[in-house]
Amino acid sequence: MAYKLMAVDIDGTLLNNNGQLTENNKNAIRQWVDKGLIFTIASGRPIQGVEKLNEILNLDVPFITYNGAMVVLGKSKKVLYEQKLSRNDSRDIIRLGEKYNVTIIIWNDNRVYVPELNERVNNYKMAIGVEPVVIDNMEQLIENGVTKIIWYDEVEKIEQYQKEIGRYLGDNINFHPSRPYFMEFVDKNASKAIAMEKLGQYYGIKQSEMIAVGDGFNDLSMIEYAGLGVAMANSPDEIKEKADYITLSNEEDGVAHVIHKFISE
Repeated sequence: MAYKLMAVDIDGTLLNNNGQLTENNKNAIRQWVDKGLIFTIASGRPIQGVEKLNEILNLDVPFITYNGAMVVLGKSKKVLYEQKLSRNDSRDIIRLGEKYNVTIIIWNDNRVYVPELNERVNNYKMAIGVEPVVIDNMEQLIENGVTKIIWYDEVEKIEQYQKEIGRYLGDNINFHPSRPYFMEFVDKNASKAIAMEKLGQYYGIKQSEMIAVGDGFNDLSMIEYAGLGVAMANSPDEIKEKADYITLSNEEDGVAHVIHKFISE
């Protein structure tokens, strides 16, 4: 088996547009994990948002969470790698978000914090299934750094922020839209590519033996890093241009297609 590790994004990649893991994808994954493939979920989600996939797959796969800010070894929940935003960088992101009047959501130690409750926070809570904690002392929260910060705003505004906020933030910050209405911020040493590197070191797998599959800008680092970088057919053109291969869409079991084409050879 030429490829030994496969990292796959969730939304728009592994799951279809109804948020379902199809039998075709599930069977392909299980078949090759049983033969020794290390399959890892690589998502911007927290551990609470991905761990149910282990139950659905009936496997014990490692997770790349928070866009690479934390790597967790499956059901044991052992943290293999964690990289937080610094206090100063966290403060800069929050203050800039306040200036733009965005909804700010902060993840730290696998809990979600917000300065206030509003409709967007409620929508986010419904999506992730985690109750947010309202906190009025931001300085205390960010004192030792935080895992990830999210700005939640209108799609057009997120697109504009992506073009301009780099001039206001330090070089130690990675930011990118994870969904059209989310701008996510993590430390520069937190990326899906770095997380794949850490898993490679842990399992003794070379970069050339890795596949990464995704559809979004937060997947770009791992698509460029992996020996075989794969973009979904439903990816933006900018992602497709960086990929080695373009698979079928998430509605057409594009992940299973990659497995059958490249791993079963």
